[in-house]
Amino acid sequence: MLLQVNKLKTYFDTDEGVVRAVDGVSFEIDEGKTLGIVGESGCGKSMTAYSILRLIPQPPGRIAGGEILFDGTNLLTLPDEQLRAIRGNDIAMIFQEPMTSLNPVFTIGDQIAEVIQLHRKADRQTAWKRSIELLEMVGIPSPEERVKSYPHELSGGMRQRAMIAMAISCDPRLLIADEPSTALDVTIQAQILDVLRRLQNELGMALILITHDLGVVAEMAHDVLVMYAGEALEQADVTSLFARPHHPYTRALLNSVPTVTMEEEQLSTIEGTVPDPTHYPQGCRFAPRCDFVVDACGQTQSLQADAGHLVRCSEWKRIIDIE
Repeated sequence: MLLQVNKLKTYFDTDEGVVRAVDGVSFEIDEGKTLGIVGESGCGKSMTAYSILRLIPQPPGRIAGGEILFDGTNLLTLPDEQLRAIRGNDIAMIFQEPMTSLNPVFTIGDQIAEVIQLHRKADRQTAWKRSIELLEMVGIPSPEERVKSYPHELSGGMRQRAMIAMAISCDPRLLIADEPSTALDVTIQAQILDVLRRLQNELGMALILITHDLGVVAEMAHDVLVMYAGEALEQADVTSLFARPHHPYTRALLNSVPTVTMEEEQLSTIEGTVPDPTHYPQGCRFAPRCDFVVDACGQTQSLQADAGHLVRCSEWKRIIDIE
C-alpha cells in the first residue's frame, strides 16, 4: 500500500472554539490507483490533503491525532528536513487556484526549473530544458516560448497545465489534485482531466482527486471517499458506490446531479447547510438534513462494512432497499 491515512484529526483553535476540520478520517491508496474525495464545500477535503503534506498553518491549526503512512513511513513524525525531501518529490500537489499558487514575478520556466534543481540537483541548463519538455507533456503549445511567460500572461487553462507540469517535474509517486478543474469552462475542464489521466498512465503515479463534481469522480476514480462535516461517511469502489449508495448523504449527492433531460423542477437539492464545525450535532452529523432520520441517529455512528462498502449509518440496510 502506497499511502495509508489512519484516524487523522486536524483541528483549528479559534475564538469560537475548536474547529474539527478533519475528525478521524481513514483511507488508503495503492500504486497507480485514483481515489476520489467528494463532498460539499467545508467538509474537510482540502484540509485532508494539506494534512498529508503537513501544510497546516500552526497555529492556529494542528494535527491532533492519527498517522499518515507513506510507503510505511509516518509522515507526521518525520523531521522537517526529511519531509521536505518527500514533499514535491515523492508526493506533489496541484492547488485549487493556480493564479495564487504561482509566483507572479517569476516566469513559468523559472518556477518549474527551481523545483527540478532543488530535488534533482540538476544544473540550470538541464532544469530549463526539462521545463520545456514538461510543458510539452501537458499540452502547452510552443513550449519554448511559453516557458518564458509570466503567470498573468497565460489563460486559466494554461496556468493549470503549468501547475501540473511543476507537480510532475520530479516524477512523483503520488499526486494530489485539489479541484483541478474548478473555475475553468467545460471544454478546458475535459482537457485538464485528459492530461491528468494520460500522465497517470505514463508515469504510473497514484492520484488523489479532490472534487465536488461526481461526474469527474465517475470518469476518473477507482475508489471514492465521501466526506461530510469532517468525517468519512462512505467508502467504496466507484462502480459499487454509484450503483448502490448506502449512506443517505451519498444518495442525496447523486440525486442532485443535473442531467441533460432533467427539467428545472425535477432538480433535487439537499435542504439545510453543513453544521458549524465548532458545534457538531450529537450522533450522525448529517441527521438534521436527512430524510431517513430515526431516534438511533442521535447516537454516535461508527463505520460498518458491507460487501466492500464502509458506511457511517445505522440505518443503511433499510436505506439500500429503497428504490
